Amino acid sequence: MAVIGYIRVSSNKQTCEHQHYEIKQFAKRNKIQIDRWVEETISSRKPLHMRKLGQLLTELNPHDILISCEISRLGRSMLEVMRILEGCLNNDCQVWTIKENYRLGNDIQSKVMAFAFGLSAEIERNLISQRTKASLDNLRASGRKLGRPFSSQTKKLKLTRNKLILRRMLDRGLSISYIAQNFHVQRGTIRRFARRMEWRA
Repeated sequence: MAVIGYIRVSSNKQTCEHQHYEIKQFAKRNKIQIDRWVEETISSRKPLHMRKLGQLLTELNPHDILISCEISRLGRSMLEVMRILEGCLNNDCQVWTIKENYRLGNDIQSKVMAFAFGLSAEIERNLISQRTKASLDNLRASGRKLGRPFSSQTKKLKLTRNKLILRRMLDRGLSISYIAQNFHVQRGTIRRFARRMEWRA
């Protein structure tokens, strides 16, 4: 039996570091060892055979465990998620997700759950997409300029508004580079803000 940690980000502007950290902490809490890591930077819109996950699925053996931070890392559409899960379950492999806390094996309850969360994920994505488009349309109609402002004052305000999240990220040991990427600011901006708040960074 092998335990595989699977990590996917959709663009080069994102980093695998956060998902890697989450899976390592999960493994530590559950006293299991990750035998293999599979990381890739690719959109889930790409066909499965073009992704490392597609190759990984052909290499899984019975009783292997595939761990991902969340189900959306595996696939974007309900049909794709169901196809991936079906292949794993038919091969007597387990699929574990951290965010949703799923432990899916080859039993009827797991198959019912797989269908349910696959459908829910699809509906949720559609709703988020519709809400986002509606909000952007409203902003354009009101004459608001879209896009991220670049003034240093705006950056400080952004960090101030999110200081609790920023503090938790620093306390968890996430790197300055990763935090800066998530807040769309320079590393120096994060360091200066942390010093101003008298935090260790």
